[in-house]
Order: sequence, then C-alpha cells, then structure tokens
Amino acid sequence: MSSASCAHAILRVATPRRGARAVSRCGQVPAANAVLHPTHRANRKACALSFRTSGFVHGEGAISLRARVSPNRRSASVVQAEATSASPSAVPEPKKGKKAFLWAWWKFLRPHTIRGTILGTTAVVTCALMENPAAINWGLLPRALLGLLALLCGNGYIVGINQIYDEDIDKVNKPYLPVAAGELTKLQGSVLCALMALGGLTIVYYKFVPLILQLYAFGLFLGTIYSVPPLRLKQFAVPAFLIIAIVRGFLLNFGVYHATRAALGLGFQWSPQITFITCFVMMFATAIAITKDLPDIEGDKLYNIETFATKFGPRAISFLGAGLLMVNYIGAITAALVMKGMFNTPLMVGAHAALAAGLVWATARLDRAEYTQGAIQDFYAFIWNLFYSEYFLLPFL
Repeated sequence: MSSASCAHAILRVATPRRGARAVSRCGQVPAANAVLHPTHRANRKACALSFRTSGFVHGEGAISLRARVSPNRRSASVVQAEATSASPSAVPEPKKGKKAFLWAWWKFLRPHTIRGTILGTTAVVTCALMENPAAINWGLLPRALLGLLALLCGNGYIVGINQIYDEDIDKVNKPYLPVAAGELTKLQGSVLCALMALGGLTIVYYKFVPLILQLYAFGLFLGTIYSVPPLRLKQFAVPAFLIIAIVRGFLLNFGVYHATRAALGLGFQWSPQITFITCFVMMFATAIAITKDLPDIEGDKLYNIETFATKFGPRAISFLGAGLLMVNYIGAITAALVMKGMFNTPLMVGAHAALAAGLVWATARLDRAEYTQGAIQDFYAFIWNLFYSEYFLLPFL
C-alpha cells in the first residue's frame, strides 16, 4: 500500500464528546468518528490510524492523524499528517463574554487539584481540632477560611503558570485546557496568576505567623521553577517528582497543621496521624508525579520533555506508580499493627486493604486495555480518587 493511499483516508467527525472510544475495524480509530474511503477499504489492514478524541470537549480540541505504511514497504515506513485544528464547523471559535471567561478561569484552576487541596486542608485542620477540643474557638473560622483561600490561590498560581508555559505541548496533550484552546490568552493567564500569587501572599502575611509565610513563598518558588524557563525543572524526571512530593506532601500537611496549632495558641508537635499522612502523601505525590505524564507521552516527546513515561513507556510506569502506592498501603497496615494504640487499627487495616485491592483491580484493567489513551486517563483519575480517599479517612485514623 502506498503512503498516498493511507493519507487519502477520510475522517468523519461525529458529535465530539470526551472519552469516545468505540473501536473500528481498522483497530484504533473510533468507529463513530472515522471511516476509510471505499477505494481503500481493501488496504485497511495495512494502514494504522490513531485519532485523539480526549481533547474534544464541547467541540474544542485538535485532531492528530497518523498513517503508517505496512512494514513490507520499508522505503516509506511512516507518513504523518497532523491538523492542529478542525474545520470551522467542527471547532467553533471560543465563546466570549463574562460567563465564558469565568468558565475558562475555572478550568484554568484545574478542579481536580482544588478538590485535593480542600480535602487535605479540611482533614488536617479537623485532626488538629479533634486533638485539642478545649482549644476550639469558632471566632477563628473566618481566619481559617482565609487560609484555605490562600492555599487555593497558591494552587491556582502553580497550575496556571504551568499552562502558560506549556501552551504548545497542551495543544497536543490537553487541547481542552483554556490557554491551549484559546479561551484565555497568555496575557490573561499571566494576570490571573499574578493576582492569585499576590492575593495568597497578602493573606498569609497579615493572618499567619512568619514561618507559614516563608513556607508559602517557598511553595510558590518551587511551582515557578517547575514550569518557567530557564530552569523549567519539569523537563527532568527526578526534580519534577521531588517538587510535587514536597509541595503536595510536606508543605501542605505540615504547614496547615502548624498554622492551625499556632492559631489555637498551641506550640507545634507532631501527632501520629499527621506524621503518618505527611509520609504517606509524600510517597503518594511521588506516584502522582510519575503517572501524571502517562496521558502526555505524545506531546512530551514532540517537545523533548523527559519524563519517566517517555523514557520507559506506559506499562512500566503504570506498574511503578502502582508499586509505590502498594508500598504505601502495606506500610499503613504495618504501622497500624505494630503501633497499637496510636491508630484506629481495624479501620486503618481494613480501609487500606480495600484501597490496595482497588489499586490492583485498576492496574489489571489498564493492562487488559493495552494502555489506550482512554484507559490511561481512567487509571490516572482512579489514582486521584485514592488520594481523596486517604484524606476522608484521616480524621478517623
């Protein structure tokens, strides 16, 4: 089959929706979205097509079409055609107006990270209050809410600055994000990031002790060097996961617990639950940092971003991430059995055994699905659900 034959395949774009993965006879193209021209149907076995649908949200995104010639024709081994945007009828211009801007800002904040921040903060504060019920002062509630707002501002700054400097990569990996989709300009994103960073720093400066301000500024600094040139440490696998582990694992848990005790007029001291969750989440954040790049292999390779996923492939990295989490769960069960009296042993053992079983199931499901883009995205979402579950458990451990 000639390279021209593959290139003449006709794509019919159906109503776009995220996660549409029905497989056609060609083997990889979603059946609802692509068919071969009748004159080329006889050659469909020699033509492998891949059609990325994950970016199509409300008609937005990019089409990536690859046509590979049969290995029998080594003189023309690969033909690649890419369209970074669909026709005007398939990909409408970004909507304008106040509501559209607010929706774009919400997506800019990456809601799944917001949930993690809110759950983590709430769980750690609840632990501090349950340890010292006599010190509870409801007059501190506005201050606590301001502290949460500061954390959300910091979270928004870090994920936002990453989108600004990842615009080209996101057009390949995550074309539904607002900067990549054209719903926010880089200037608008930069202004939003500056306002969030300044707002967060102002709140912490006026409402919390100097140590918390220093930790907060350090977190913003790490988020900046992760994404912004010339350092842009996300290009390097080890520094990238260390930054995520420190920010999400140590700074959040230690900082919130310290700030809560200081607000209650108490000196800092580690509790078994906070020590546990800090160690647990640092390991968990490392697993998230490793597996978060699984859906992004294509764009990362295109822009020479070195990640464990691009270096070792999706199967090895999914097993590595699952292995790290399994070590976490085994450690939690062991701690509950060895350190009797420090934890709620039945809950800690039973819950972590159940979560570990769920992890095994999700990893096996991904392997059976042969690491398709949709299966990888489902696996990564499941890991975040495991993360949320840990903070739900924390106050009762």
